Amino acid sequence: MIRLTIPSIEEDDLQAVHDVLVSGFLVQGKRVAEFENTVADYVGTKYAVTVSNCTAALHIALLALDVRPGDLVVVTSYSWLSTANVIELCGAQPVFVDICPDTFNISPDRLEETLKRLMSVPDTARRVKAILPVHTFGQMADMPGIMEIAAQYDLPVIEDAACALGASIQGRQAGMWGVMGCFSFHPRKAVTTGEGGIITTDDAGLTRRLRALRNHGLDPDAPVADFVMPGFNYRMTEFQAALGTAQMSKLDRIIACRRQRSDIYNHLLKDSSLQLPRVSDIACHVYQSYVVLLPEHLADRREMFIEHLREQGIETTIGTWNMPMTTYFRTRYGYQTGDFPIADDVFLRSLTLPLFEFMTEEQIQSVCQVLLAICERLTD
Repeated sequence: MIRLTIPSIEEDDLQAVHDVLVSGFLVQGKRVAEFENTVADYVGTKYAVTVSNCTAALHIALLALDVRPGDLVVVTSYSWLSTANVIELCGAQPVFVDICPDTFNISPDRLEETLKRLMSVPDTARRVKAILPVHTFGQMADMPGIMEIAAQYDLPVIEDAACALGASIQGRQAGMWGVMGCFSFHPRKAVTTGEGGIITTDDAGLTRRLRALRNHGLDPDAPVADFVMPGFNYRMTEFQAALGTAQMSKLDRIIACRRQRSDIYNHLLKDSSLQLPRVSDIACHVYQSYVVLLPEHLADRREMFIEHLREQGIETTIGTWNMPMTTYFRTRYGYQTGDFPIADDVFLRSLTLPLFEFMTEEQIQSVCQVLLAICERLTD
C-alpha cells in the first residue's frame, strides 16, 4: 500500500522521547519551554504556547480575544471542521465566506463583501469579533489583502495555520501576520508530535492568557499557585515536546522534499484533465497535502476513484470539507447548495494524493499511472 502519508520519524526522534520517558518528568516542563522557543524562533514571533492539538489552539485563541456567546467570527467555508467547531464551542456563530477557485483559500473579495454587509447594521457590527482565515493544504491565504481589509474594520485576525508551518507569503512566515497563528503537529503535517498544537504571537498579554487557559486557569506568572480564570487541560506532554524539538531540526529538509515530489507530480500530470495545485506568485507552498481537482464531468465519481485506487494499493482521500454544507451547520443555519458555489465545486472534485518525504519517484509514477488510467476508463 502506498500510504497517504508517513511521518518522518528517525532515530533521533525516538531517542528524544526515550530520554524524557526515563527521566520521569512527563508534563509541562523544560522540554515544552524549549519547543516553544524553537517554534517561536523559526516563525519569527516573540512567544509560542504549546497545547494538546490545533483544535485546542484555535479554541483558546478565540477565548483569549474574549469571543463569547452571540458574537460573530468570519471564517472560510472550506476547511477541516475544527475551524468552525471552535467558534460554536465559544457560543459564537461562524459567518462563512467562499473561497478562491485556484488556491482554495478564503476569497478577499468575498470577505470584503461579507464585512460590508455585516458592518452596515449597527447591531450586527458590534458582534463581529475576529477573522479566521485558513492556509489550505499548506499554501497561505492572501494575508496582505486580508490584513488590509481587517484594518479597515479594526478586527483581529487569527491564522489557522494548521497545515502551514514553514509557509510564507511576501517573505513573511505563516503565524506572524495575525494577532495569533495556530499550528498543528498531527501526523499528516510536515513535522509531528503525534497530536499537538502551538499558538504563536507577539502579544505578551495574550500569551499570559493563553498559558492560563491551557492549564486550568493557573496564573503562569504568580509566585504562588493561584487560579485566575476557568481553564482547560490543554497541556502538551514533555515527550511530545521533545519529539517536536527533534522534528523541527529537519523541517526545512522535509519541506524541500515535499516540494520536490510535488514537482514530479506536476510534471507527470501536467497534460491531464486534472486541475493541479496552483501556487500564488507571492507565496511559498509547503504541500502539507497534494490536492488535485477531478474534471467536472467526473465530480460524482470521486468515491469510485478512491475505491479503485485503494484496490490498486494506493491510499487517497477527499481534499477537506465544505463546512457550511455539513449536517450540523446546514441544519442550524439553513445553508443551501449554491450559497458558496466555489466551495461546493472544490469539495466535490478534490482528491488528495499520497505525499511524504521518503516517497520514491517510482511510487509517484505508480500513483499517476493508476489515476490517469481510471480517468480515461471513466471518461470513455
